[in-house]
Amino acid sequence: MHKAQVIQSELPLEVKKEPVFPSTRFQGSKAKLVDWIWDSIQDLDFDTALDAFGGTGAVSHLLKRKEKRVTYNDSLKFNYFIGLALIENEVEVLSDEDVDWLLERHDGIDYRTTIQDTFREIYYTDEENAWLDQIVSNITHLTNPYKQALAYFALFQACIIKRPFNLFHRKNLYIRFRDVKRSFGNKVTWDKPFDQWFRHFVSEANGAVFDNGRKNKAINLNPLQIPGAFDLVYIDTPYISEKGVGVDYLHFYHFLEGLTMYTEWPNRINYGRKHRPLKTIRSEWVDKNRIHDAFTKLFDRYKNSILVVSYRDNGIPSEQELFNLLRQYKQKVIEVKKRNYKYVLSTYSSSELLFIAP
Repeated sequence: MHKAQVIQSELPLEVKKEPVFPSTRFQGSKAKLVDWIWDSIQDLDFDTALDAFGGTGAVSHLLKRKEKRVTYNDSLKFNYFIGLALIENEVEVLSDEDVDWLLERHDGIDYRTTIQDTFREIYYTDEENAWLDQIVSNITHLTNPYKQALAYFALFQACIIKRPFNLFHRKNLYIRFRDVKRSFGNKVTWDKPFDQWFRHFVSEANGAVFDNGRKNKAINLNPLQIPGAFDLVYIDTPYISEKGVGVDYLHFYHFLEGLTMYTEWPNRINYGRKHRPLKTIRSEWVDKNRIHDAFTKLFDRYKNSILVVSYRDNGIPSEQELFNLLRQYKQKVIEVKKRNYKYVLSTYSSSELLFIAP
């Protein structure tokens, strides 16, 4: 057993005082909207809450801070680790000794070269790919599930911040090294070493850990197959634009998902595409022809809960269609609108909607 497994966690004073949700660069995050969301739902009578499409965990973390008993769910494994680290986790943090151990090479660990062999000149440099292979192998040897989840969280954030557009949707490592004037990104940020970013995001993750006195849970299931009942269900599905283009989070962040299945990753890759995404089946949540039926099934599953749905005013289904779908299951539907909200990487503003169906 290595020293990172036996060190007793000490909860930093700043965690005890006021937990702070980490910075995030994930597309579609509600981190900047949580205060508005809370203002809209704080008078509802609920104690238990399900965040059915948990994503970055921003809304779950808000509800946890408000002393609700929270169940965080996401069908993507890398997001599940975020929920495990920030929502289910009560006291565990990564110490400096833990981080030092994670950043070192150790006898007795079989270090593979999966990323070096598979993703050369696609997302990161050769040196960075070797670093990634090493740290992922170390993370898999952590036996404490919450420390492991915190390490994954820090790794995911480090991977994203060093990527142009913060995505893995195309082979574009060359952008980092072109001598041109840029209207996006930051070369200093991209070129800052992985280990420095990793330490930075460990610190942020540690600062988000706290115990709200409730037994919160993180799960990794299809939203329609979650057992149990909840007073309130928060729904923030992937978004399909009015042009029929869906936000496919697995496609955008397939590299992070691959990190969580490191040993089997090579067998799951679509080698027919330059950027080496995972072989996947298209989700109903990004299919304009199946999205209406998906919402209908979801609302039917949780019709006995208070439904709170985050949406935008220019998508498929339309604002009116989604309102009508909710009215099939709820007598009262309240619509709250936040105008001219612009998401990161978006080229236009839209109105952020919140449908509340008690």
